Amino acid sequence: MNAAQNYFDKTLQLLNHVRETQMPAIERASEICANSIASGGLVFLFGNGHSRMMCEEMTPRQGCFPGFVALVELALSNHAAIVGANGLRAPLHLEKYEGYAEEILKGFRFGPYDAFIVISTSGIRPVIVEMAMGAGARGLPVIAICSRRHCEQSVAAHSSGKKLIDVAGVVIDNGCPPGDCVVELEGLEWRTGPASTVTGGMIINMLRCRVAELLLERGVKPELLPSHQFVGNTNAAEQLERFYDAYRRSLAHLYQ
Repeated sequence: MNAAQNYFDKTLQLLNHVRETQMPAIERASEICANSIASGGLVFLFGNGHSRMMCEEMTPRQGCFPGFVALVELALSNHAAIVGANGLRAPLHLEKYEGYAEEILKGFRFGPYDAFIVISTSGIRPVIVEMAMGAGARGLPVIAICSRRHCEQSVAAHSSGKKLIDVAGVVIDNGCPPGDCVVELEGLEWRTGPASTVTGGMIINMLRCRVAELLLERGVKPELLPSHQFVGNTNAAEQLERFYDAYRRSLAHLYQ
């Protein structure tokens, strides 16, 4: 078996772990999100570093709908240059800086029906823990998507001694091992093949689909974002405008 097949098999095992063990947590999280959106609230998603991709997987994405807000802080996630300006060093330092998450949260006016999803495989960085604590202090239900094994085995980095799993009301385990990567190769002292993108993306889409189903059961029809690649399709163009309008209206209480 070569490394590509090894990665596929091990990641598939993690996906099966999600299906076999995380459905109750996914159901609870879906109920929270559906109740929030059906009541006119918003579900915020936050993740720094690579985890921000899970926020953007939820929205804006084909098949998404208003009610979810990707809270992406560029200072913590824009590091594609790796070195130099907008490199990796500064974001890695900022995520350890206590008090930073609270300054981000101060930029929003949260409503009584809002909820929060915090995404972090390790679940220990101060900015992640403080984001969850800050959302909880504002009365928002907090959902975590993380690796339980990594979080439980790691030393808390926040001065409170708390980790993400300690401050979230619902925890969805992405199943990934400590360090995320699943493939060991002879000659390398560190593993390769990170899996949290795959399992995290699966969890996000499972949430999205179940929330849409629950909204329909409550008599609320989500305005979906259609693919804009249907060139010349009038129905798709009209639906895109309906999505924009519905999303704009969903943000109303943030600016009141």
